[in-house]
Amino acid sequence: MNPEKTGNQERKITNMTEGSPFRLLLFFALPLMAGNVFQELYTVTDTAIVGRALGVQALAALGNVSWLNWLYLSIIQGITQGFSILLSQRFGANDREGLKRAAGNAVVLCLLLMVFLTVTSLALINPALHILGTPQEIRPIAVAYLHVMFGGLSVTVAYNLFSSMLRALGDSRTPLISMVISSAVNVSLDLLFVMSFGWGVTGAAAATVIAQALAALFCLIRVSRTDLLHLTRRHFTLMASDCRKLFTLALPMAFQNLVISIGGMIVQVVVNRYGVAFIAGYTATTRLYGLLEMAAISYGFAMTTYAGQNMGAGNTQRIREGVRAALVISMLTSALITLAMFVFGRNILSLFIDVSGADGDPAMATAYLLLRIMSALLPVLYVLHIIRSCIQGMGNTVIPMLSGVAEFIMRTGAALLFPVLFGETGILFAEVVAWAGADLVLIPGYFLEKRKIG
Repeated sequence: MNPEKTGNQERKITNMTEGSPFRLLLFFALPLMAGNVFQELYTVTDTAIVGRALGVQALAALGNVSWLNWLYLSIIQGITQGFSILLSQRFGANDREGLKRAAGNAVVLCLLLMVFLTVTSLALINPALHILGTPQEIRPIAVAYLHVMFGGLSVTVAYNLFSSMLRALGDSRTPLISMVISSAVNVSLDLLFVMSFGWGVTGAAAATVIAQALAALFCLIRVSRTDLLHLTRRHFTLMASDCRKLFTLALPMAFQNLVISIGGMIVQVVVNRYGVAFIAGYTATTRLYGLLEMAAISYGFAMTTYAGQNMGAGNTQRIREGVRAALVISMLTSALITLAMFVFGRNILSLFIDVSGADGDPAMATAYLLLRIMSALLPVLYVLHIIRSCIQGMGNTVIPMLSGVAEFIMRTGAALLFPVLFGETGILFAEVVAWAGADLVLIPGYFLEKRKIG
């Protein structure tokens, strides 16, 4: 930890080019994991309030738009994470001016991204729902929810940009604090807008957008007080060389997330064939997917920053040590989560599904079966995140992009073939098959990249 003066307060920025990899990765990931817990808290709260207060149809509507919503979120995350790789590499190389120039260019490019995504997403709501085959009885609910969520995409871009800039410098605490604040606001507004005002799913969406706006504002304040990110007008002038490097890292990541999202929407089309109860059960478990994955995402962010900083500093041996440490941590964590889901999974799902309703029992049966399948194969997912994030941090975003294509092929193939072979429950295996497909690309890809850098 290297203390550094930033404005009127002392900030701590993590230098990951020295010290124990195990300790660095774990202590960098813990705040991110805590932040993800709070983020999942308000995702779970949204789903619980909608499912219990508004019924199975509203829950099914949220499930129908989950992958469509993730389509845009994944593009945003892919681009901002890709931008942050260049920042972490320049931080590791102690290139302060280059770091500021890359940060300024990233801000300008994200402003353009805000406009493009907001306009296109709002224009494509109805055509997209038609392609997905969203049942007519839940389509108005889905449209209302998406109008609010897509109208607030600029807030999503801002939060992901500022938090990724901070993580690139090893600051994982600020995103945690922002998420704690955001989660508290979101839960409070959910109860107010949905339960008191009766605004339905529109209220749930509005609560999410407002809460994320506060998180973005908090991260922006921290960015403005960090010397390494103190930007002047010249840093916002687009430089062809910097833009090229930023896009070289970001576009493959955005494309990777895009094809994964399209695969998820194809799965949703198949799920929609089996009725509202099946859709609601599938939705309930996919809303818990964040709880299953949150530690993996945190370790992945830590691995990207760790690999990026050490790549910039030329410490390639430390990258290999970091991968070994991260895999040990992730295997232990996934085992604990798997145990918890098998013991408490049905109780957690009952927060979303009212089994006393007409569709309650079949929805619960679908949800619990899917939860057990995903939980049993969590180690496959955790390896995916560690290896993919390491390769990205090393500056290669093409291999992770190819792993996204492999996910798409495996997820889509399983979604189309398994229901024919095994009935409607076959679709529940599509996600874990996709994880395995990605690993089949990433593991050999990591060894190739390791050999290339010596």
